[in-house]
Amino acid sequence: MKLIFIIPLITIYFTSVSFCTSAQTIGSDPALENLKNFQINTPAMISAGLPNQAQFEALKANGVFNVIDLIPGDRSEESRLMRTLELQYQNIAVEWDNPTLENFDQYVITMQQFEKDGGITLTHCKLNWRGAVFTYLYRVTQLNEPEATAKKDLDATWQPNEIWQRFIDDVKEKYQS
Repeated sequence: MKLIFIIPLITIYFTSVSFCTSAQTIGSDPALENLKNFQINTPAMISAGLPNQAQFEALKANGVFNVIDLIPGDRSEESRLMRTLELQYQNIAVEWDNPTLENFDQYVITMQQFEKDGGITLTHCKLNWRGAVFTYLYRVTQLNEPEATAKKDLDATWQPNEIWQRFIDDVKEKYQS
């Protein structure tokens, strides 16, 4: 009879421990040391360049449950890998020379859904240039994080060109007015 009560308690304990994982612990995993432009943005949000399969597996082992891929084109291989790893996945095809307000609107909706679902969310692209801009904008416009704090991560990754700076300005104008 005691076993019947113990098993659910053990299950609840391990489930709650896995949901308490914070992005802060991910940075120390040696499997991720070569992940291009890897950044811990908030306790529940990280960004990086394109991970390989071993890096996705390490990210999952460290509490990543959700992946937002900002790379355009055929993403069926990554989508299959995410299903295999049982990670929630959303591709938002952001064209390098034409990021749009609609891209960011879709990102906000996806982030809000992933936040409700729990776990850490990875935003990635090839080099984390798109990702750094999207995470920066989300932090400033949705999480009300101080501009200077969020901008440090963006600046550590790259300096947006004219197209991307215009996109940043347009998003901020839309969401902060």
